[in-house]
Amino acid sequence: MDVYEEALSYLESHHIAAGEDVLEDVFHEEAVSCFLSPLNSESIDFPDSLISCSHEEMLEKKLTVLRGILESEEVYLRELDALLTPMKALRASAGTSQPVLSGQQVQTVFYQVPELRDAHHTFYSGLKARLSAYSHAEISSSEETVMCRNPELEVGDLFLKMVNHLGLYGGFIENYEKAVEVVRKCTTSDPRFRTLAESMYINGADKARTTYTLEALLYKPLDRVTKTTLVLRDLLKTTPVEHKDFAALQEALRLSQSFLSGVNESSQSKREVTLTHGMRRQLMRDGFVVDVSEGVRSLRHLFLYTDLLLCTRFKHAARGKQDQYRFSWYLPLAGLKLRWVTDHERPSDTTVRLHSLRTKMFLLRQQLQQNVKGSRGLTWTAPSRKKLEQMELLLLTHSPVYRLDLHSPSGKSHTLFFSSLYELEEWRENIHKLTTENIETVPPDLLTLTSACVKLRMTQQPHLHSSIAAEDENSLCGTVSVAIHSASGLQEPACVYVCVEVDGNEFYDQQAQTHSSVCSLNPHWDQELSFQVDGAQKMMVLCVSQSNGQDGTVLGKSTLKLESKSLSSRWRRQTVQLGQLEVTLSLKYCPHQLEPPGSPIQQPPIFCVPIQTVAQQEGVFVPHVVRCCVEEVERRGMDEVGIYRISGTATDIISLKAAFNSNLREAVTRMRSSEVNTVSGVLKLYFRELPEPLIPSELFHSLANTLEIQDMDSRLVSMLSLLQSTPDVNRNTFLYLLHHLRRVAERKHINKMTLLNLATVFGPSLLRPPVAGLEHNGVTVDISQEVVIQVQVVFSYLQSDSLPEPQTSLPYSSDTEEENTHM
Repeated sequence: MDVYEEALSYLESHHIAAGEDVLEDVFHEEAVSCFLSPLNSESIDFPDSLISCSHEEMLEKKLTVLRGILESEEVYLRELDALLTPMKALRASAGTSQPVLSGQQVQTVFYQVPELRDAHHTFYSGLKARLSAYSHAEISSSEETVMCRNPELEVGDLFLKMVNHLGLYGGFIENYEKAVEVVRKCTTSDPRFRTLAESMYINGADKARTTYTLEALLYKPLDRVTKTTLVLRDLLKTTPVEHKDFAALQEALRLSQSFLSGVNESSQSKREVTLTHGMRRQLMRDGFVVDVSEGVRSLRHLFLYTDLLLCTRFKHAARGKQDQYRFSWYLPLAGLKLRWVTDHERPSDTTVRLHSLRTKMFLLRQQLQQNVKGSRGLTWTAPSRKKLEQMELLLLTHSPVYRLDLHSPSGKSHTLFFSSLYELEEWRENIHKLTTENIETVPPDLLTLTSACVKLRMTQQPHLHSSIAAEDENSLCGTVSVAIHSASGLQEPACVYVCVEVDGNEFYDQQAQTHSSVCSLNPHWDQELSFQVDGAQKMMVLCVSQSNGQDGTVLGKSTLKLESKSLSSRWRRQTVQLGQLEVTLSLKYCPHQLEPPGSPIQQPPIFCVPIQTVAQQEGVFVPHVVRCCVEEVERRGMDEVGIYRISGTATDIISLKAAFNSNLREAVTRMRSSEVNTVSGVLKLYFRELPEPLIPSELFHSLANTLEIQDMDSRLVSMLSLLQSTPDVNRNTFLYLLHHLRRVAERKHINKMTLLNLATVFGPSLLRPPVAGLEHNGVTVDISQEVVIQVQVVFSYLQSDSLPEPQTSLPYSSDTEEENTHM
């Protein structure tokens, strides 16, 4: 079923008849046999109906299932052997003067376990012999020169015989509560038994030893018997109707269903299992996430218990019937590894479709709002609202970019996607906290656990903004701008960036990030981010560290409440507490009518564009390309011999220039790994390609005249006076560059770059005559004089010890005082 059909099924659930009524099964038909080995349990996908493939293909899939069953049976036998290991010793001790357990207690604890072990050993031996014989027959057949068909593998009688032993499990289940009671009581009262009961060992196939409690091992037969129906159904799906096994497997399935229907699935003893340190399994968190399997995205309901993650598919029941959850997969938390990344790389056609979907949602919502006020009323709005919800479900499934990879020690891996980094981090924190507590994993009774999801769930359905009856009058509709200034409170220097998210209707992009800072204890950005919002009520702010260009750790996060009455079109500066960090930012809000979402906004180019235009677009006095390049050179290029004189490779410079022209954030990430001479070359190229020089051309001759002043102090006073007449952006960028070049020259004993050398490199790029070669006031300036003037002017400025400090960003102050926000 594709995502659209799944959404339709979810939304029209009250008008769809119920499915199977033979056995109230909460497992998804796509689920794999739970008898498969841990390494392979997620690798096969079977539909509900008979597979429409060739006879040979079906038998090949059946063979894969049988091999998985054999491997799982081997593991189960090791678990039963481990459970029976202390039985003989305890039975012998019962006849002594100081018994650990009485004879009756030994019989209660191990009731029916030896018989179960013998039955499964017989089944395992028979199945192994059949598979081995079949494999040898296949090899022999492949060596024959005459083509002949192999005899078909028959195992139905083995499964039918095994199902006839399910009565043993009936006695075990009836006795289970008594056995657990004895174990718990004796664990508390007798240190000898406690030592034994808390350190049971199972030797794995790889000779690794796994520690279990006695109670955990007693639970394994319960866990096992509930899976019988599932494996038989999988076998039937891969068995052709005309095969000799089909009738036997069908009868085995009927008997299994009949047995399980008599078992009390809601028994408290089956749901509550004592884990290490007396903890019990309980639900910690649940919510809807996007699960990816073989490249296909599906909306799933994820449940986090104290010792495992359970992924389910929610199925709305018809009227008068109970909702159901169907099993998808589960992972134990013990040893679970988590890694998150931002997956911004989307196929171009997916981006186009998402944009088209957002536009349709926006227009449909406008029609809904108009018709509610008009005469057409609910007769028209009901199907339209349902259609809007369907489209939002599609958007929730395909738009998320934050990926969380889960890796289990058993080799199983799963990938989840989240729309919000804030939500992903909350899940990661919850899971990480549980994994660090060394909770023992007791294999779950998946049937019971999944059935309980309906009662335990804290989240009833996906959060759909389109299902909200009416917008909150305090929610925002218009443009929200946030300027990220700086952060403080880092424990050690790091490259960090700030991620900002807003809620509301998802017609527009709801996430934006600053570029990554240089490695610092007090990073600063002065970067402005803007959001078109519809129905926004809160803003999430996260500070994230980066290492080698890869996302690292979320250092802190917080939520701000957005209220129209507390925001205005003037900047409001505040400090937000993100755990141990403090981020200083400014906010402003401009309410207005929204337009349909346009194509994804491309960053306007910055090279070969007037510097004032670039600065205005970025909301700064010093363009980000200048600041980022300067910071990177100061980070790792101050001791580079010939810095700014020796240029980088032309292709690398052009590539980095193109990155700055298209995406600042990606450009800064790429710059971190570029050669430092490439970075310095990009900075020189930026000034050289300005349509108008940084120092306005009309000042060229005035500055040339100041060079005739012999007294150096008087000359500098005159030159600084002329500099004050330049536009704010030009003046502050020039001052910012001068201070940087003076710091470079302070290391001239290492980098060999004096003030004169630096002036020679930058002079021709920063200062140019109005029109080269023409006279000014009767004075003709030739090319040789022009170069001398360019170098001497910049050199004179560099010699000044009283250069004003530059202002890098626009003032974000307002009439209100700065406010501290502690969340």
